[in-house]
Amino acid sequence: MRLTMRRLNRATLARQLLLRRERLPAAEGVRRVVALQAQEAASPYLALWNRLEGFDPADLDAAFATHEVVKSTLMRITLHAVHAGDYPAFHNAMVASLRAARLGDRRFTGAGLSVADADALLPHLLEFAAGPRTKAEIEELIRERLGAHQPRMWWALRTFAPLHHVPTGGPWSFGARGAFTVTRLPRRGHDERQESVRHLVHRYLEAFGPASVADIAQFSLLTRPVLREAVTGFAQLEGPDGTLLYDVPDGPIPEEDTPAPPRLLPMWDSVLLAYADRSRVIPPDLRRLVTRQNGDVLPTLLVDGQVAGVWRPAGGGIEASAFRPLSERDWAGLAAEARSLVKFLAARDPAVYRRYAHWWDKLPQAEVRLLPA
Repeated sequence: MRLTMRRLNRATLARQLLLRRERLPAAEGVRRVVALQAQEAASPYLALWNRLEGFDPADLDAAFATHEVVKSTLMRITLHAVHAGDYPAFHNAMVASLRAARLGDRRFTGAGLSVADADALLPHLLEFAAGPRTKAEIEELIRERLGAHQPRMWWALRTFAPLHHVPTGGPWSFGARGAFTVTRLPRRGHDERQESVRHLVHRYLEAFGPASVADIAQFSLLTRPVLREAVTGFAQLEGPDGTLLYDVPDGPIPEEDTPAPPRLLPMWDSVLLAYADRSRVIPPDLRRLVTRQNGDVLPTLLVDGQVAGVWRPAGGGIEASAFRPLSERDWAGLAAEARSLVKFLAARDPAVYRRYAHWWDKLPQAEVRLLPA
């Protein structure tokens, strides 16, 4: 079966709950979409607002507080919010890559630190962080064990140790001063790691498939040889350019003419980052506009399933900048979303993402409207 790009787009939207909002608890919403990029504390909340009918942010607050949803460094060496049921396998699949990314880095070795130093300190960290600990408390533990202040050791350990962030307060559960605690995980060998990688691949395809090995590698930063072994046995399809795609059995692939409602996606929405070939959601000529050179991914307008521009709070509403012509019907749909988003933000942070406003001075000419108008 050869798929068009538009059908791939609709498959992604269906699995990411972007064809229609569904009435689900926050934790189940996170499980369904697999992983929400979370280095900006507001983004998981806005991601679920786009996907869940009647989403109450207090529901996600509670899921973080009870550890039903876990915020930790995982895929792409980046903070993600994932369901607690997925975390052990995700961490086990990623830990070798996370370790290598830090323990082999010149910033770590250049500080006079070694892999043996990290491995010797790790059991002490896991014991110490059995309950919530602040960054300052953990850095003091490291200083006591190593006899000197070694910020690069914490930089490494917080990346690959089985730690998750502990909520520290509003408006989005996690403040600037983080706290951390340990997730107890069983010891696993090579075979179990391959099982974990296969679990990650299966969950990825459920939420983002059909997709290529290159797409899964982009999402996870796992190596292609590891992933080629993991995709064995999955269904095979053909992409628009003949690329081999993998999928779970009976994964939804809606027809091309399936309506796709407008959405106001948050910064770093996972749907924009989960593929090597992002053209199924981002037109190639817009990719460098919404993904800045330093990696910041701006809040985007999604129109007919494709990125059409960017948005930010302004003037008591939502300032929408469209990089391609939109119909008045499209603008009306975005205005309806904006009215709902303004109400959603009002109780938490009406000026969300304010520190990224400097990017708007660097964007090209666009049609700009203040929504709702």
